[in-house]
Amino acid sequence: MVYVFLADGFEEVEALTPVDVLRRASVDVRTVGIGERCVTGSHGIKVTSDISSDEALSMLEAEKPEMIVLPGGMPGASNLDSSSVVSKFIEESVKCGAYIGAICAAPMILGKRGLLKGHLATCYPGFEKYLEGAEYCNAPIAVSGKFITSNGMGNALNFALQLTAVLKGEKQRDTISDAVMA
Repeated sequence: MVYVFLADGFEEVEALTPVDVLRRASVDVRTVGIGERCVTGSHGIKVTSDISSDEALSMLEAEKPEMIVLPGGMPGASNLDSSSVVSKFIEESVKCGAYIGAICAAPMILGKRGLLKGHLATCYPGFEKYLEGAEYCNAPIAVSGKFITSNGMGNALNFALQLTAVLKGEKQRDTISDAVMA
């Protein structure tokens, strides 16, 4: 299962593009509303998440995640950073070797926890200071171990395609890329 976390102030394109692309690849994806099931993005778009935080925690007890995705946007990324539910999912993902994708401001969540030490990582300009111990690269996407980071909304489609590649392989990624004319 892949979980995409939505907190008030999330960047809509960064959250929903991975959901769309991964579902096109037949990946089981659930959006998780932090706080409420209906979450408002940074541009005023309201999204009703698939499941609540409590439902996600119940699912986590039964089955470990394959991947979690942390969209950026402000204050969305800060709201994710302060969520105990997101912290629990990050802990479990690291423990079980799941992939963790983070885009825009969201890599700071991983960096502040020291998880990017020794890893290549990218983020939205100005958030580099939070990537504690990471090898920062000024690139659209960085893949290092189980961490996939991206620098912003303009790269959301390529980020989503990279998430697809690590879960379903390059052939599936290329098939979807061709279909959406990326």
